[in-house]
Amino acid sequence: MRHSLDIRSFWYVALAVMLMVGCATTRTTAAGKVGVEREQTMLVSSAEVNRAAAKAYQETLREAQGKNLLNRDLRQVARVRQIAGRLTPATAVFRSDAPSWRWEVNVISSRELNAWCMPGGKVAVYTGLIEQLQLTDDELAAVMAHEIAHALREHGREKAGQAAGVSAAAAIGGALLGAYFGVDAGLGQSMVGTVGDFAFMRPNSRQMEQEADRIGVELAARGGYDPSAAVDLWEKMGRTVSGQPPQWLSTHPSHESRVADLRVYAERVQPLFVAARRSP
Repeated sequence: MRHSLDIRSFWYVALAVMLMVGCATTRTTAAGKVGVEREQTMLVSSAEVNRAAAKAYQETLREAQGKNLLNRDLRQVARVRQIAGRLTPATAVFRSDAPSWRWEVNVISSRELNAWCMPGGKVAVYTGLIEQLQLTDDELAAVMAHEIAHALREHGREKAGQAAGVSAAAAIGGALLGAYFGVDAGLGQSMVGTVGDFAFMRPNSRQMEQEADRIGVELAARGGYDPSAAVDLWEKMGRTVSGQPPQWLSTHPSHESRVADLRVYAERVQPLFVAARRSP
């Protein structure tokens, strides 16, 4: 039996379901000099995400400690924590509550080029990033400020909500495909999930990276670190990455577009860096 709902109508329905999750929006941060003002959709509570992050962080530290990989070089740990100590007060510009978060900063011995800041201010920097790229203090501050910016904007919480929304839409869309077109429900769910990933989550992930880049250069500048070091950092990173996928397939901006954007915003916040360096 032929159903009156055609394939175009189906996609309208499926995409409408995805868009339903975008009704309630909020702003997690002030705009700052870099002007990050996007409203965000939050479907998961901040408290829930922070609890999960704190638990995951402690598990990560325990695992690293068990392998004797946690904070092995005390001078390196002191360096990283000193930089964090200059960045975290600057977070008040974007969120008045952020300086009072229960910040934790640790260094993990690993060849991996990585650093992250979990929701609520749980920071880890990997020695591979510092040593293989031979980071200056300004460049290390750029990395840490970028990761802290993700936490300020609650990007982890935002992505958790997006994932939940796309999953719900995929389940409903899969059922619709099965009911109207005889498509296997599992295959239908996969098809709708893929559409949701490309239509919503990948572009949003790139936008989140751009926001973290922009807020990051301002945090670094306010902390007394040269914001132009972010450009040097990503140029170094670009030389280490080969065979990257086309930008539209990636959750991160391309190195070329990232460096170009960083140049613009690093120049914008340069006066903040000069002022911070003059302060006692």
